[in-house]
Formats: sequence, C-alpha cells, structure tokens
Amino acid sequence: MKRLQWPSRMPVDPYILLLLGTVGLAALFPARGDAADVASGASTAAIAFLFFLYGARLSTREALDGLKHWRLHTTVLVCTFVVFPLLGLAARGLVPVFLTEPLYQGLLFLTLVPSTIQSSIAFTSIARGNVPAAICAGSFSSLVGIVVTPLLAAALLGRSGGGFSADSLVQIVLQLLVPFVAGQVLRRWIGAFVVRHKKVLGLVDRGSILLVVYTAFSEGMVQGIWHQVGPLRLGGLLVVEAVLLAVMLALTWYGGKALRFGREDRIALQFAGSKKSLASGLPMASVLFGAHASLAVLPLMLFHQMQLMVCAVIAKRRARDPLDDSREAVARRASAAV
Repeated sequence: MKRLQWPSRMPVDPYILLLLGTVGLAALFPARGDAADVASGASTAAIAFLFFLYGARLSTREALDGLKHWRLHTTVLVCTFVVFPLLGLAARGLVPVFLTEPLYQGLLFLTLVPSTIQSSIAFTSIARGNVPAAICAGSFSSLVGIVVTPLLAAALLGRSGGGFSADSLVQIVLQLLVPFVAGQVLRRWIGAFVVRHKKVLGLVDRGSILLVVYTAFSEGMVQGIWHQVGPLRLGGLLVVEAVLLAVMLALTWYGGKALRFGREDRIALQFAGSKKSLASGLPMASVLFGAHASLAVLPLMLFHQMQLMVCAVIAKRRARDPLDDSREAVARRASAAV
C-alpha cells in the first residue's frame, strides 16, 4: 500500500488549484452562443464517459467480498446518505443570516453526494486502518450514490434546486446510470485495459471534470449569478462547512466506538463516512442544476479541500496510536499487505 502514501506536507491540493484556475478562465472567457453549445455537448459526453469508466473500474467480486463486513458498510452508508442530509436540512435555519438560498441549496446538495474512494483509502492506509474495508465502503457508497443522490435531490431540493425536475431524473439515468451499467457489463473485456492505463485514464477523468466545471461556471457568468455571492457570504459558508466536517468526524469516530468497532474499523468508518466525493458530485450537479450548477458546486469544492487538509492531520495522528493486536486485526493487516 506504499503507493497510497500521502505527501509529508499537506499543501493546497494541486487539483483544487486547477479547478480554481478553470473557474477563473470561465470568469474571464465564458463560453457564449455557439461556443456554449459546443462546450455543453462536450461536457455531456465527458460525464457519460466518466461514469462509463467508473463502471469499468469497479470490481464486482471486490464489492461482493465486502458484504462480509456488512455492519461497517451499512454504518458508512447511513452516515453518508442519512446523517449528512439531516445535518444539511438542519442548516436551513442559517438562511439568510449566514447563507443565501442558492448557497444553502449547494450545501444541501453537498450532503447528498456519495463518499470518496481514493482519499478514503489513502488516509486509512496512512492511519494504519482497515484498508480493504475502506475500499469496499467507498465503492459501495459511489455505487449507491448513482441512484440515491438523484432521488434524495428530488425529494429534498425539488424545483427550488435551480430548475430541478422529473426530467433531471431521466437525464441522470441516461448520462450516469446507463454508462455506468455499460461499463460494468463490458468490464470482463476491458477491465484489464483500464487497469493497465489507469494513469492516462485518470487524466481523462480529471480533464472531464475540469470541462464540466468550465461549462457550469460559464453558464453562471452569462446568467450573472455571481453577483449573489460576496466575501462575507463565502466566509459564512466556510464556517458552516467547518462545523459540518467537525460534527461528522466526531460522530463517525465516537459512534464507531459505541458500535464496538475495533480501532482499524473505526478509522475506515471515520474517513469513509465523513467525506464527500468531488469527482461524483460535480458531474451530478451539472446534470441536476444546469445553468445554476456553478453555485451548487461551490460548497462541494470548498468542502473537498477542507476535508483533505483536516483528514491529513488526523491520519498522521492516528498512525501513532497503538495497534490493535486482536486476532481479527492481525488477519486484516495481513490481508491488506497482500
């Protein structure tokens, strides 16, 4: 698992800098007219291809093996799709003092997206937690989120979510679910190719998301929605997100103790159950919110960077904790090493 080691210092995520640069490019040179139509079409194709790759990468056997630890995975799913949304709904009382209505809609959407995979695994590995459980928990969350996130958005955001409607569910099925299923079906033939070229395809992943961000923020600039956001509102949003992250980190850690999970399982639960996926959330927001996606994804982008910085510190501290020497823990560490 050495390849999963995080840098010794935790600067701003370089990919976040690329995302911010893309936002700046959209602010200075937004796509308009025919260029906007071309960018929108390319973004739609990129999203479909992105979820096709997600489907091709997910190992069905690995997911089925993870069912053996169903208590942990169920707890992660409850944290991701029940506790997080409940906290998001509770934040409604912060409008309009701390948040504007559009920013609140983005914050609520943030609480609905699935957990991360890569960073959850990396932090769990650094903290000497249950890495196989983190892999399965992240995979389950991403898989379930393709269906559950749009349904939760329909129920909790409704038409107030920037034009969200029943048509958005059809778009989700066509742009996200169908490509994902196609990737799963074709995995037996293309899975080896995807694994061999994962670095190149990873660049395709990130490039696709950058295109989605550029298209969303271009539409936002054309619509003039950035006049709704000021420094004080952004500061209020950061405070709210810091509290949200702190609450989830505490709930997953101490909740895992109350549920009698071992140290390694609690680490996997904390990192998989307290995080939200930028890679899954951005394409979904583009489909669900359309021209209003720029404000909808802003809370997610900020939360993503915040969770990386905070969890990096926690992972390094957890790495210094005494190891669990129980028979089950030793067997899990042996499995992770393999």
